[in-house]
Amino acid sequence: MEATVKTAIEEKVWGGGNKPLNASYGKMMMWFFIVSDALTFSGFLVSYGFSRFKFIESWPIADEVFTHFPFLHGQPYPMLYVALMTFVLIFSSVTMVLAVDAGHHMNKKKVGFYMLLTVVGGLIFVGSQAWEWKTFIKGEFGAIETQGGRILQFVDAGTGKQIALHEFTTVGDRGDRISHEDNNGVWYFGEGTLPTYTVEEVISGFNAHKDVLVRTELLNEHGEKTVLSREESAEKLKNAVRVVEGANLIRNEYGNRLFADFFFFITGFHGFHVFSGVVINVIIFFNVILGTYERRGHYEMVEKVGLYWHFVDLVWVFVFTFFYLV
Repeated sequence: MEATVKTAIEEKVWGGGNKPLNASYGKMMMWFFIVSDALTFSGFLVSYGFSRFKFIESWPIADEVFTHFPFLHGQPYPMLYVALMTFVLIFSSVTMVLAVDAGHHMNKKKVGFYMLLTVVGGLIFVGSQAWEWKTFIKGEFGAIETQGGRILQFVDAGTGKQIALHEFTTVGDRGDRISHEDNNGVWYFGEGTLPTYTVEEVISGFNAHKDVLVRTELLNEHGEKTVLSREESAEKLKNAVRVVEGANLIRNEYGNRLFADFFFFITGFHGFHVFSGVVINVIIFFNVILGTYERRGHYEMVEKVGLYWHFVDLVWVFVFTFFYLV
């Protein structure tokens, strides 16, 4: 009697019996996960926004950073490859919708076909993001870092376009360059790969090419990086302490190092979500092929993983907007 009364009370509270909000337990748990993960991503993007606002005068310009396109080295195509990645991911969301719809109609072949397309789209996106990381880490132009941690880039005086270090720097007879060893100092912890050029070689190349100017990371009133005169450039280079090539969690040739930190953290976290989704989709795909869901009489598992995939796509729209476009 007591158990019957308890069951009746629970059904009255939920209003949906054993399906709260008229959704299955699995869907409810997926929605709980999506909401909690959305809050996590929101925190990351808000932190990025505050940091960018605080260091707006030295924040890198996305159109000058993400200009690469595979097999078109040296040709600047600002944001084009990132836009292509976004299109591929959104298209995979469309194929996921078609897979869910085919599941509602118990069409095994179509579910398998559209799930396969979704997996392929996810793999292309993850591979593209890995390539983008590689080019970001490697860098293209190189820069000089001053004692205060400021980044100095180089531009052509005639065109105003940024030029790479190798375009004006000549390697002299410097003998063997030896990395530091543990016995070099008390505070020595380790040293990464040596840069291609030394500070002295860059300054010597600058002095030999009168058409080279220094561009600071600070933005002017027009939202462009400040280009110094020849005399100001030479004065700034007196404070040079190291050559920076590419970006990592410590150095960043593009400008403020926080930009690289957020880039690796936010895009990496999202990339991990996409990769996880691809793995799950592959498992679901093989279950579809094996007829697991046909025997169950429904394709609810496809619908649940579809919710996760749509969430990942939606998050990327916000990352793309805040990180690349704004």
